[in-house]
Amino acid sequence: MDPRKRANIKPGMRVNIVMKEDQRTGYLTEGYVQDILTNSPNHPHGIKVRLETGEVGRVKEVLPEFGS
Repeated sequence: MDPRKRANIKPGMRVNIVMKEDQRTGYLTEGYVQDILTNSPNHPHGIKVRLETGEVGRVKEVLPEFGS
């Protein structure tokens, strides 16, 4: 699933994001999408989201749900 397309990202999905301060290292943060912050239908660096923990970053991977 392409993380650069807004239509592929839904609240509640489990994802890996890269936060602004982690862009140089590429460190990924795992969590569940609370809000989608990107308005355009796609973005070359990934759709910007807010996780349920409050962290904000761009989606790099959509992860399968546990038990799937």
